[in-house]
Amino acid sequence: MLRVWVSRMLVLGVYLFSRLFYRFELTWVQPPSEHVWQNVRVFALLNHTSLLEPLFFGALPLSFLWDIAPRATLPGADITLERPIIGRFYRWLSPHTVSITRKRDESWAAFLNQISEQTLVGLAPEGRMMRANGLDKDGKPMSVRGGIADILVKMGSGKLMLAYSGGLHHVNVPGEGKLRLFKTLRLRLEVIDISEYLQQLGHFYDRPDPALRLKVARDLQARLKRYQP
Repeated sequence: MLRVWVSRMLVLGVYLFSRLFYRFELTWVQPPSEHVWQNVRVFALLNHTSLLEPLFFGALPLSFLWDIAPRATLPGADITLERPIIGRFYRWLSPHTVSITRKRDESWAAFLNQISEQTLVGLAPEGRMMRANGLDKDGKPMSVRGGIADILVKMGSGKLMLAYSGGLHHVNVPGEGKLRLFKTLRLRLEVIDISEYLQQLGHFYDRPDPALRLKVARDLQARLKRYQP
């Protein structure tokens, strides 16, 4: 219970901080329905540019954040979670944060096993962060990876919320200690029915496969290019 309330207080603190010091431009790919925030099972942020992306909390309904805080499950890169400050912050922000490597190994299987009917999974499907030069830390182009397909198959139903980020390099560049205030943060949202999406991609059974991972990765990459604000 303590971790639940710590998580909610951290979420509330980040929300209030971001609302106080930043402006938000929130748009939708399609006009949202009245109940758009209900039954969201996966929240995926595309265009991963900073570890400070919880600042986007300020663009989302506080009621939604309050509800999901204690049950959100996050796959966190082991090298990030091992950092003394930011790692501890993310572990307290989400009590169900799971440390994973960047390989498809037992850590990924352990993460998938954490998913239940009450879980909301939050992740950055690119799996690594864009540096100031537009590449990842190894100098490779950014791209969506197919691991999110495993999550969607595990879920089976509910909503996938895609959050296309306008980027945060104008607020904080990875590796730079400076935090710039009073900037505009841009976010575009899209809601997709998970079951219908899997069927559209030709997936009709309850286990993941390499072909589906590739289809999902290519589709989300195309959507990011089309809808990024």
